[in-house]
Amino acid sequence: MDDDQLWAAIDDQRRRTADLLDSLTDEQWDHPSLCAGWTVRHVAAHLTLQQQRLRDIAVFTLHNPRLLRSGTLNRVIHDTAVMQARLPRAEITGRIRAMVGSRRHNSFVTPRETLTDILVHGQDIAVPLGRHLDMLPHAAAEAAGRIWDTRGSWMARVFDTLPLEGYRLSATDVEWTVGDGSEVAGPVRALLLLLTGRPVALGELVGPGAEELRRQRQAA
Repeated sequence: MDDDQLWAAIDDQRRRTADLLDSLTDEQWDHPSLCAGWTVRHVAAHLTLQQQRLRDIAVFTLHNPRLLRSGTLNRVIHDTAVMQARLPRAEITGRIRAMVGSRRHNSFVTPRETLTDILVHGQDIAVPLGRHLDMLPHAAAEAAGRIWDTRGSWMARVFDTLPLEGYRLSATDVEWTVGDGSEVAGPVRALLLLLTGRPVALGELVGPGAEELRRQRQAA
């Protein structure tokens, strides 16, 4: 995907996610998400922070000095989401919608990380609520490829990981395959969730590799 296609996919998913959030009740906003320790509200608030440059980070930290004690990157991400979650629901969804059309992204990452973030976290909201949130298969394939290519880097550490060495991941709804070994096949959306440490996706996947991964989860 070129930059125009990437940003079109990001805009599309921001609209879809904001529409979903607008349809939720107060109880659903407080429901646990797929992210351990995060509610739907926390995840939604995190998605308002996809355009932070160094100056923005400095100002946010100045107003929230306890961030200096957060320690790890993942802890900082969690703490900023919790702080941002104090905003009213309408302001959170409004901020997500306001980013549509903008090509600004967080410092130190590329638009592909922004795409991955909105795709995966949208599912973190929708799946535990039993809601369906569409994503464009070619966009999901782009994000899945980025996760695969950056395994082991600092960027990959923001997501949990599952042991996927020795498996061949094959999408059934778009041309996309990575890895070697026992096959894990299914919708690219489910493969993206698997790559970002969401084992709930195993229920949508088939093949000898998927069966093996399910057995490993049951034995853990």
